[in-house]
This record gives sequence, structure tokens and C-alpha cells, in this order.
Amino acid sequence: IQHHREIHVVMGNEACDLDSTVSALALAYFLAQSSPAPGAAVVPVLNIPRAELALRSETTFLLRDRGIPPANLVFRDEIDLAGLHRAGLLSLTLVDHHVLPGADAALEEAVVEVLDHRPLERERSPPCRVTVEPVGSCATLVTERFAQGPPGLLDGTTAALLHGEHGGHEGRGGGEGTVPTPLRVPLGTILLDCINLSPAAGKVTPRDVACVALLEDRFPELPPRDSIFGALQAAKFDVTGLTTEQMLRKDLKVLSSDE
Repeated sequence: IQHHREIHVVMGNEACDLDSTVSALALAYFLAQSSPAPGAAVVPVLNIPRAELALRSETTFLLRDRGIPPANLVFRDEIDLAGLHRAGLLSLTLVDHHVLPGADAALEEAVVEVLDHRPLERERSPPCRVTVEPVGSCATLVTERFAQGPPGLLDGTTAALLHGEHGGHEGRGGGEGTVPTPLRVPLGTILLDCINLSPAAGKVTPRDVACVALLEDRFPELPPRDSIFGALQAAKFDVTGLTTEQMLRKDLKVLSSDE
């Protein structure tokens, strides 16, 4: 705000699960590399307070495995979206959701794009770009965006983010206006969301299968699907290092009623 620089925030939903996190990181990278606005910074934001990251064990596992420190990520309690909006400096892309909660209602007019795989709950007027498709993972829609984009953007690094890779590779830094950490992250988001592409689970769609096949075809060095899925499933339910309070909060469900 002090430098009067426009900020294009790419933000996932409040659950901030693996799909939401990966989709925000990857789409922000795509936008920064393919259509950067002059002077604008593209910033992926994890839609939780920083203190809650430890509860997302599959995400922390993958970030740690890839050597990406949480210090390189931006969390919701570290950026003043309302202040940026009041200053006329905010544009907002929503991934893995398309309706802001009531507390963020004032930010609605800053939304320039939504990319989601949930049923459409509300219409948005042009010029907001709306992509809402019934696929198993939002990362599938992001992968399709890369495939349709400029040649070269869908490299091995991004493929590892969307498809999944593990094995302790070191990352590389990013430049100004890009995702502040590398995209070489072992996030098998599509596989985890679609239960390893199992038809019996009832989540996978032909487009999810096609995107996984596309990534594997272009990057045959990616690890086997079963290896990726098994590692992520184990990490998802790992509570090692969590306090009793954190373990209770990890799977907390809150119900409310007007009655």
C-alpha cells in the first residue's frame, strides 16, 4: 500500500487443504509468468492464519520434503486485503471456491476470476472470468490452464507440483512478481483428491485421468502413482509433533443453526 503497487492475490478456500494450497501456488505462478500486469505483484495467499499450518499435515510434509520453508509463504493474517481493496490496489482470484464468506463480503467487487470444481452457488457478472467445472480436483483445472497456455510453462517443476513427486529435491528461488518459492514441490494433489484415480471412490472424472496422463507422458521421471498416493495418505493422518490441542483442532467440525 505504501508503494501504491497493485497486488493480484490468488487465494484458496478457508479449509486450506492440499488442493486449495497447490491450486493457489500453481495458478499464481501461471498468471505471473503468462500475463503479468505492468507493475503488479502476483501473490498466492494461504487462507488460514500462519499458526494453523501445522494442522495441515499432508501440506507441511510436502513442503518440508521439498525444502520449502513456511517463511516463504504468505498467510491470510499477514496481508491486509481490506486495506489493499480500500486503496484500489487489490485484484482477487479465487481458487477451489467461488463464494466469499460474509466477513469478506466487501472484497467481492475485487474478484476478477474464479476457478473451482464445486457446484455453482452464485452467478458473477463480466468481466469476472468464471471457470466452474465438475472435476475431482481443482488442480485438474489448473493443469488444463497450463496445457492451454504458452509453451514451456508446464515444465517438470510445475508437473511435480500438480501430479506429485517426493524424494528430497532442493528448490530454486523465484523472481519478483512470481511465487516466492519454487514450484518443484511433491504435491500429488490430483491423485490425493481423486483417491489414486480409483473409479470405486466416485470422485475421479475423465478430465482428472487425462491431466494425470498428460503430466506422466510429458515427464516420465515422475514417481509411480501408488508411491505418491501412499506417502500423501500417510502424511494426511500423521499427528506426530502435534500438541493435544492441535490434534483436537485438526479434525474439528463446527455446526451452526439459526434455530
